[in-house]
Amino acid sequence: MDAEEKKIQKKTLIIMAIIGVIALISVLAYYIFRQEQQMSDMVETFALEKESLLDEYEELSFQYEGQKFKVGNDSLVALLTTEQMRVQRLMEELRTVKATNARRINELKKELATLRKIMRNYVNQIDSLNAENQQLKKENQQVVRKYQQASSTAAQLTKEKEKLTERVSLASRLEATAIQVKPVTSRGKDAKRIDKIAQLVLTFHIAKNITAPVGEKALFVRLMKPDDDILKKPNSGVFAFENKEIMYSMMKTIEYEGEEVSVVMYWNVEEYLSPGTYRADIFADGHLIGRRSFTLEK
Repeated sequence: MDAEEKKIQKKTLIIMAIIGVIALISVLAYYIFRQEQQMSDMVETFALEKESLLDEYEELSFQYEGQKFKVGNDSLVALLTTEQMRVQRLMEELRTVKATNARRINELKKELATLRKIMRNYVNQIDSLNAENQQLKKENQQVVRKYQQASSTAAQLTKEKEKLTERVSLASRLEATAIQVKPVTSRGKDAKRIDKIAQLVLTFHIAKNITAPVGEKALFVRLMKPDDDILKKPNSGVFAFENKEIMYSMMKTIEYEGEEVSVVMYWNVEEYLSPGTYRADIFADGHLIGRRSFTLEK
């Protein structure tokens, strides 16, 4: 082999070596590109998984918040609040952790699964409590209805009792009948003129009443002048009528046994009597039991 052939052969080997190096560099470049592409895809996948996990944590936090409005039990609300704070704390950690930190993200996934189990347990408790509360509410409504019915019945019975008591009270009241007022002279004769009147003689009957209490009865008479002023003496007293004390003109005590009693009372005229219409009101046991008007003429 001459020098020229050797030279050509040497150049060929050099060219082949260069081609080999270029090919090797191309393969290495392609491999590095593929690795970088796969790494980029993995980072994007991790980021998506992290974002999805964040959404799940946020949703769980909202669920805890919603459950707190369903219960009226303070202790259970406190427990729900504690678990919600734990969810929010882990959620904040998840926001700061790198997407490529697969180990910690997997741990946070497991934490999420545990928190969901706890949530389901609370939901079951809340549903059970709500069901019990509904039952208690229903029972309470029934009790209230029964109480209202009983109260209504009691009120009706009270009204009927009051009406009956009122009827008995009215039936047991004494009644003055056949009331007459006769003006007489000092000789006991009928007085024809007003200036000749020495006495006013009041007569009446206490009617028979078997329902009235028996025993001593104080009878009070008010003699009313035409101007509605009362005829009274210096020693005239008072008696109770309609929650107040009022003055009387005459008073007499009788023994009442349920049978009719005749009563006579006398008023000595010591004052000036003016012509007009007078009135005699008769009271017993705190009630007005009779009234009679009479006229004295000049």
